[in-house]
Parts: sequence; C-alpha cells; structure tokens
Amino acid sequence: MACCLLIGFRSVAQTDKQMLSQSSMFGQQDSTLKITAKPIKLPKDSTNISKADTPIVKAKPKHDPRIATRRSLIFPGLGQIYNKEYWKLPIVYGAIAIPTYTYIFNDNYYKELRFAYNARYKAAVGTTAADSTDYNGLAAIYKKVDVASIQSARNAARKNRDYSILWFFIVWGLNVADATVFGHLKNFDVSDDLTLNIKPTLNPTTRGPGVSLVVSYKTPTRKMSSVLRQ
Repeated sequence: MACCLLIGFRSVAQTDKQMLSQSSMFGQQDSTLKITAKPIKLPKDSTNISKADTPIVKAKPKHDPRIATRRSLIFPGLGQIYNKEYWKLPIVYGAIAIPTYTYIFNDNYYKELRFAYNARYKAAVGTTAADSTDYNGLAAIYKKVDVASIQSARNAARKNRDYSILWFFIVWGLNVADATVFGHLKNFDVSDDLTLNIKPTLNPTTRGPGVSLVVSYKTPTRKMSSVLRQ
C-alpha cells in the first residue's frame, strides 16, 4: 500500500515538472517574439495642394512676321503657309511660273537665232574662209531672211530673256513683301472691341447739322488656355 502511494506521488511530481518546463519554454519563446507594425500614413493637410493638381497656364504663341519673311526668302509660298493663307499659293506659284516660262522660251529662242546668225555669217559670200557646214543644217526660214533680220531678232530674244530674269526677282520680292505685311496684320485687332461709327451731330459753332466719325476702342481681354498636368 505504501509502495503504491509513493509511486503515485512520484508520477504526479514528474507531470508537474513537465508542465512547468513547458510553460517556461513557452515564456521564453514569447519573449523573443517581435511586434512589427506598419507605419500609418496620415492624410495630408487639405491646405497643401499637390503639384499634380496645380493648373499650368500656357499662353498662345504670338505670330512672328519675321519668320514669314525668312521663309519667303528661302522659297516662295512658305511665308503664306506660315500665315495660314493657303488660298494665295496658286497666285504665288502662278506669278513665279510666268517669268520662269518666258525665260526658258526666250533662252532657247536666243540660242537658235544665235546659231542661225553664226551659220549665215560663216557661209556668207565674200568671206575669206566660207564654211557652209552649219548652214546646211538650218531651217528653211533662216535661209530665206537676211542676216540683219536674224541679228535683230537675236538681240530682241536676248533682251526678253534678261527681262524675264528681272521679273522673276520682282515677283519673288512681292511674295516676300506680301508675307511680311500680312504677317504683321495677323496681330492686328479686328474684333468687336474696335468699332467705327458714323452718327449725326449738331455743330455748336454754326448751329447746323453735321456728321461725326466716332472711333471707340475697348481693352480686349486675353483668354488663357489652362491645361491640367496628367
């Protein structure tokens, strides 16, 4: 009986030791645990406006007439394109094409008459070294007319060719002038803020009726385009 009691007490003591050792192990593990928490982001103050919400105001680029002038000097019609006057392009190119065509026509005609004059002169009777090689290749009309007529026609063709060059540069200059003038007029105010009125008045000096010309000008309000940055 006594042996049984001793064995029972011993087994109870062993179970208590095991429970104490397990609880101490759990306590050590809990002490080594680290508590990690994510930082909480506080909302920004409503008074602070972020850069993404600030509007960017972009002014409309001003029309520069100097750009139109330079482009027209480089090539005809580029100034009109910069001024957005596309309807003037056929006029510009048509005006440029006329002296260009007359130059080509008169230059070819001058060369033909010069060859005919030289051929008739070399094949003329009475020269010391007559050469009829080029004369045989002439057209029939140049064989019938006299040399003086061919010479005068040659000089007229040369003069017309030189005039064609002159007119070409005149037309080119007019093209530059047109682009420059209308480039300046692009910035001219033609809105309703500038008005011209004619109204009847009474002349206080003569006490008679009259007509007055009234020009009224209002300060225009420029509209700015605001673009939000994405």
